Amino acid sequence: MSENEKEEFAFIKEKIKNKPLNKRRIILKMAFTVVLAVVFGLVSCFVFTWMRPVMEEWLNKPEDIKVSIPKDEEVQPDTEEETNSTETGVDEPDVEEGLKELTPEEYQKLQSKLYAIGSEANKSIVTVTGVTSDVDWFNTPYERQGQASGVIIADTGQELLIMTERKVISGAKSIHVTFLDNSTVEAELKNYDGNTGIAILNVKRSDIEESTLGRIKVAVLGNSLQTTRGSVVLALGSPLGTNFSILTGNITSTSNSISTFDANYNVLTTDIVGSSQGSGVLVNLSGEVVGIVMQDYSSGDENTLTAISVSQLKDIIEKLSNGQDIPYLGLKLTSVTSDIEKEYDIPKGVYIKSVRIDSPAMVAGLQSGDVIVKIAGENVETAQAYKNVLSGQTPGDVVKITIKRQGAAGYVEIECSATVGVLK
Repeated sequence: MSENEKEEFAFIKEKIKNKPLNKRRIILKMAFTVVLAVVFGLVSCFVFTWMRPVMEEWLNKPEDIKVSIPKDEEVQPDTEEETNSTETGVDEPDVEEGLKELTPEEYQKLQSKLYAIGSEANKSIVTVTGVTSDVDWFNTPYERQGQASGVIIADTGQELLIMTERKVISGAKSIHVTFLDNSTVEAELKNYDGNTGIAILNVKRSDIEESTLGRIKVAVLGNSLQTTRGSVVLALGSPLGTNFSILTGNITSTSNSISTFDANYNVLTTDIVGSSQGSGVLVNLSGEVVGIVMQDYSSGDENTLTAISVSQLKDIIEKLSNGQDIPYLGLKLTSVTSDIEKEYDIPKGVYIKSVRIDSPAMVAGLQSGDVIVKIAGENVETAQAYKNVLSGQTPGDVVKITIKRQGAAGYVEIECSATVGVLK
């Protein structure tokens, strides 16, 4: 093949040249990139600002602080003589004679000291207001308020816990707490016990003014089992319907009791004039709370103030303060003493006076007249022992209960199983 022929079949060679720069297009791309960066920055700033409190609360969420309330053990008197002397109040004449010997000036000083104790203890008292909505006969909506005293029982560092009555905040759309300096904040229901009617509220410390925090304090729950007839006590709260009142008087009886489901509680009776609508607490001369005045347990036919022994409520208060439910079976009980055992030929144990309808106890087959001798593997001979064992259970637990039921041939031992519930 000749050189000329080779040239005829040669491929065409091309050289690709770079496209010339378009400055206008480059400027537009840069501007678009800047706009996107600005938009991204604004969106990021908005999202960060919106999410920051949530993230901080999630990342810095404080550990739950468990509230612990020391329990009191009842000291049994060594002899019957000591018991009788406590209840009959043989020391009262000496106290009365001592008061008679006081001059008016000395008596005024004594009253001033008592008032000072009450004023200091009043720093733990609050007024709880529950606001509910309702309509009248003409379908006109209106708001209704219920009030009761409350007592500050714990400070977790994040919130204050306040004990009050469930009755006044039941169905409330909002709950307000008023402190001694008349400052008011909103509160939330933490938990309540449908049996005793005790409710625990929580108030965020961040919602309370620093000046108010400096004027309030947490109450000390004393040992009411050491309170005897003749003991001087002060009634705080609203025993007569006036908030932050301070009334003084004496314990006149500690032998009365009230019966609720699964527990019996001692009642402290005083000579202090009260109201069936009164609420508050009783404190001793150390400023410690020894009794809880509750409207549901006020004596309707008497004008004197009564309170439930706080020592017997401490386990309930502790559980509710930690958000726990109170175990419930639904029995009203009494202890079979040695005298009852001999006189009526009833086995020693815990006698069932009544069973609540549709309660876990009724579902388990327990009946009035049965005598409980063992629960959850523990032998029980008193209503207090039964309460202590039940208090150690958790709602949902299945407990075995051994009872003695009267039949034609005498008492027969029967074993039942009950699922622990919650009364709301």
